[in-house]
Amino acid sequence: MGFKLLEPYEGKLSRTVLRGESGSNPADLPDKSLASPLMADYILFLFKTVRKFWGEVIVVTQELGDIIGNAIVKESIISNSDSVCLLDQRKFRDNYADIAALLSISEVERRKIFSINQLDNQGGRGPFKEVYIRRGSVGEVYGIEVSLAQYLCYTTEKPEKRAVEHYRSRFGSYEEAIKRFIGDFLSSGKDLGGFVALVNSELSFSV
Repeated sequence: MGFKLLEPYEGKLSRTVLRGESGSNPADLPDKSLASPLMADYILFLFKTVRKFWGEVIVVTQELGDIIGNAIVKESIISNSDSVCLLDQRKFRDNYADIAALLSISEVERRKIFSINQLDNQGGRGPFKEVYIRRGSVGEVYGIEVSLAQYLCYTTEKPEKRAVEHYRSRFGSYEEAIKRFIGDFLSSGKDLGGFVALVNSELSFSV
């Protein structure tokens, strides 16, 4: 599946990413730092200055309170963000009205957002996740599909990391480990979760 090209967007871009799922580790909004008046002034200065030089500030958070409970976020970050990227939002569904109001998300856009990772469209494909990207008032859901080798390089799931590390310790390099891992996985007839569990169970038994 190819990516859908986005049309050029005229304007000074900043981006806010609201992460609803676990398992990834980009730098999040610093809660305690945001509570500091000094940091608050710095964040406001940062956004305004970067935009003047046609730069882009990227903010990532997975905590609902970071978005709806902090005046600095509302007044300096959200108001200066022309692009919004949303991952799986199901954990926020029961109180999504607050986020929808803050980000000016219409009912039509909300239905798009809650379709993320819910469609039966992953059969026979590589590791696949979806993301909602909005610039202006209208957004779309895009599929992000990578090869299994790419996925294993960057996975943050502990059982998968442990299984890959076991192969690396056996074969000396990550490149060789991933090649061997994929070869054994494809010949095993199991799904990825089942194969990872098998590798880790054998590792635990050997220890």
